[in-house]
Amino acid sequence: MSHTAHIRSHRKPRRSASKVAMRAGVAGGVLSTLAVAGASGSASAAEPVTQTLELPALTADLGAQIAESADATQQAAANYQLQAERDAAAAKAAKQAKADLAEAKKKAQAEKKAAEEAARKAAAERATRSSERTTLSASADVETSTSASSSSSSSSSTATGSAAAVIAFVRAQVGDAYVSGGTGPNSWDCSGLVQTAFKQVGIDLPRVSQDQSTAGTQVSLSNLQPGDILYWGGAGSAYHVGVYVGDGMFVGAQNPSTGVAEKPLSYDPPTGAVRVL
Repeated sequence: MSHTAHIRSHRKPRRSASKVAMRAGVAGGVLSTLAVAGASGSASAAEPVTQTLELPALTADLGAQIAESADATQQAAANYQLQAERDAAAAKAAKQAKADLAEAKKKAQAEKKAAEEAARKAAAERATRSSERTTLSASADVETSTSASSSSSSSSSTATGSAAAVIAFVRAQVGDAYVSGGTGPNSWDCSGLVQTAFKQVGIDLPRVSQDQSTAGTQVSLSNLQPGDILYWGGAGSAYHVGVYVGDGMFVGAQNPSTGVAEKPLSYDPPTGAVRVL
């Protein structure tokens, strides 16, 4: 036995023929593949080839987005249409309200005019009745004034002529309202009543009490005659007037609580009197 027999040989082991053949086949296949690839590369260099990539996932997302956009557009259109309908309804309502307001104003004006006309007719009717009342009273007084008795201011006296007409007029207004500045036909103040009463017989008196208290001849209260003007306060500064109607009575537009009333001289004794008839 050799002294080197136990040492392994450093020579490479010999490959088997099958492994060498397999490796040669593999190498040949690789070279063939490279050759084919090279040929394909040359062909590609000679003539470009267009390739289409299909992206199914991206196409689906885009479709969903388009659908959502279409829905949003449709909803916006519906909102616009609804708003347009609301605007049209509001405009129609405003137009109708304007027409109703105009009609209401027209109706109110017509009612006001009718009310004013009715008031005018009523006032005219009251004035006519008052005039008729005055005429009847004056006629009755004239017919019954066939005799007279005179003594003192408190004694019975019967008016005739113009005095009877004045007295009939003021008595016809008894019960009417007292209104400051009133000159009839249904409301009076004291001097307005006296002035209008004497106007019935063609005598124009001043408008206010102060001037009426000096419009005629001053007479004593003990020598009064029906138709004399009574005044309260000083002559030329009187604050109230009335008409003496005989039998110690007078008629005057007293105050808002009593209105036009017939009262005895003792109710409110006058200061003086003037005679214009």
